[in-house]
Amino acid sequence: MAEFPTQAQIVIVGGGIIGCSTAYHLAKLGLKDVVLLEKHKLTSGSTFHAAGLVGQLRSNANITQLLGESVKLYRTLEEETGLATGWKMNGGLRLACTEERWTEVKRQATTARSFGLEMHLLTPKEALDLWPLMDVSDVIGAAFLPTDGQANPSDITGSLAKGARMNGARILEDTEVTGFRIENGRVTAVETDRGPIACEIVVNCAGQWAREVGAMAGVNVPLVSVEHQYMVTERIEGVTSTLPTLRDPDRLTYYKEEVGGLVMGGYEPNPIAWARDGVPAGFNFQLLQSNFDHFEQLMELALGRVPALQTAGVKELINGPESFTPDGNFILGQAPELTGFYVGAGFNAFGIASGGGAGKALAEWIAGGRPPYDLSPVDILRFGRNASDVEWVRARTLEAYGKHYTIAWPHEEHDSGRPLRRSPLYDRLAAKRAAFGEKLGWERPNWFAAEGEEPRDRYTFGRPNWTDAVAREHTAAREGVALFDQTSFAKFLLTGRDAEDALSWLSASDARRPVGAVFYAPMLNPKGGIECDLTVARLSPTDYYVIAGTGAATRDFDWIRRNLPEGLDARLVDVTSSYAVLALMGPNARRLLERVTRDDVSDAGFPFGTWKRLNVAGAPLTALRVTFVGELGYELHVPTEFAVTLYDALWTAGADLGLADAGYRAIETLRLEKGYWATGAEVGPDHSPFEAGIGWALKLDGPEPFLGREAAEAQAGAPLKKRLAGFTVDDPNVVLLGRETIYRDGERVGWLSSGGFGHTIGKPIGYGYVRREGVNEAFVLSGRYELDVATVRVPATVHLGALHDPEMARVLA
Repeated sequence: MAEFPTQAQIVIVGGGIIGCSTAYHLAKLGLKDVVLLEKHKLTSGSTFHAAGLVGQLRSNANITQLLGESVKLYRTLEEETGLATGWKMNGGLRLACTEERWTEVKRQATTARSFGLEMHLLTPKEALDLWPLMDVSDVIGAAFLPTDGQANPSDITGSLAKGARMNGARILEDTEVTGFRIENGRVTAVETDRGPIACEIVVNCAGQWAREVGAMAGVNVPLVSVEHQYMVTERIEGVTSTLPTLRDPDRLTYYKEEVGGLVMGGYEPNPIAWARDGVPAGFNFQLLQSNFDHFEQLMELALGRVPALQTAGVKELINGPESFTPDGNFILGQAPELTGFYVGAGFNAFGIASGGGAGKALAEWIAGGRPPYDLSPVDILRFGRNASDVEWVRARTLEAYGKHYTIAWPHEEHDSGRPLRRSPLYDRLAAKRAAFGEKLGWERPNWFAAEGEEPRDRYTFGRPNWTDAVAREHTAAREGVALFDQTSFAKFLLTGRDAEDALSWLSASDARRPVGAVFYAPMLNPKGGIECDLTVARLSPTDYYVIAGTGAATRDFDWIRRNLPEGLDARLVDVTSSYAVLALMGPNARRLLERVTRDDVSDAGFPFGTWKRLNVAGAPLTALRVTFVGELGYELHVPTEFAVTLYDALWTAGADLGLADAGYRAIETLRLEKGYWATGAEVGPDHSPFEAGIGWALKLDGPEPFLGREAAEAQAGAPLKKRLAGFTVDDPNVVLLGRETIYRDGERVGWLSSGGFGHTIGKPIGYGYVRREGVNEAFVLSGRYELDVATVRVPATVHLGALHDPEMARVLA
């Protein structure tokens, strides 16, 4: 072990729990040529001072599954390695002290049931029986997750490190990474203060140093350091080793037992950033100076919950900085800037809870070349250009930290770092009382307020304040014409002599279409899951215009670029900022377009699924005859500098046609009625085209090969494991948000992926997968359905077709 290795297959940078867990799981997978480098000693960064709470429930099923993998590992790791881990499955309590918080907890209980995680709702008295030291006079209810627990961070990391060594991995302490050698877009060696190590893959698990380590290789890792404090008390009468962990979000605090005393910490609304100019050299096994003044706000809240703290002795107030991210989710995956450079960092003070599962997922990702299941909520590819600026990252991260224990409202928007990326129409839309949301830094109109309405969201679990405004916009699209600013669409140009061959390999649908065609082009992974959900226009024999959703901009570009066949003359260029997009949707859309152009836009002259060059008021544009709202529609892609001219011309000509500005909330209600799927909800890497009801789009009739074809052919002839379906509820007061549990004849069969309200049909609508081996259309339609909404089961009607005007809509079959 003393001999320094000059080469390895995989080099992991960072010896905290994530790095050791990744090394452990890589070695368990048989990848034994693994070297882990730690610049000081194992756990000396953030791991040694972590609080060690292990909770599992998240708003995403796969991330909940990942956290569950941590629990599975921690239950057996000590027996495997012979080293103590401090793991205790003593359960976790979560309190609710306001009616709105209680609604949130009940919705969380529904989510837990959806994902198969055991969670019980308790009365204040039942919660007190589990945690006798607290005052429950203000508690309305509580939730208990019996499989949650706690661990000793240093011990469990040491056990993982031993397990890694037992399976062949090497761990080198006191070895600092100083740089990387890069050739042809991938890392070929890690430079250290003890010499270089040639390698094929690098895994950046450097915690709050991960951004600096990434920068050495030209990789952006969007995280920053934030001070995080917790108090450790002396022994307290009544604190037993079996006491559950406790989270009291209304008082911003958490608690766990430690050696007969309590650890109490929390998430203050005014966090303090640390290491703005980088982590100081030599910061190992170090803490920051305790900030009692800043902690006092949490202490005051805690004293009201646990009166015994008033007389308890305080061992220490630990101030340990940790890495946090702009959205509160950790970061996994292969960096878009380099091949073979992976990241596992930014764990937002729940690295112990995530460590076992995140290391396992990352190891399987590295070994298999793709994630083991859809991990897009934590994939590094979820970030956009806005996250390249550390000051923007810090501002958004501090806001996310401050909201850690606030209620997670439906449709909640962040305020920091805004406005950043703006459409040319931003000022005009703001003057017309747009309420903006933000995605990947883009300001996007969510809805438009009428006179007397405030253009601002008021958050609630009930009927939102924007319901009437969205209903107006929805009606305009159904009966008149609505104008949507969708400039934030990701837009790529695939160009080159072999662009047709390249896209034909990537697209599961036919890409060998004539110039002028617009078509749906799903892209599959080797397992037959849907990686990209794209619209494509063929501009010329050598050029395709590719359109993706805003949130998928980085991810889809990365997928296409990485999977372009070698040896072909085909290049992918991001042209998002070059074009604004105005979507004109509704029965009067053609009449309006005819008023502003001399070009033929008749149904015969401009049929569905085609594009045309048009001139409107001097603005040259590319019009696509497509729709995502289910009405006659045109997407008008115009060079950015002409956008305002085009917008003004449309409004001048369309006032008497029922023209209305409309936003993204109306797009959502319209697409739910029409049965159109959404990327990241109804379609994704874990869903096959046949399960999602889009098998019709695949080119399986001919012989042409494409990525994922073998898996798709196998799926086409096999029984389905799940089937996408729509659901409506007759009671208009029921609010569907997604993650509500689907029951068929009393049996849990899935959960909603999307929810909303259909203003034309006057009913709540949800979409979700009915999960059962061998599910088919007859099975789906024959059952009696209920949806669990905040623990209340409500009757629902199932649908496999569009809910509005089904004879004209695309059928989900």
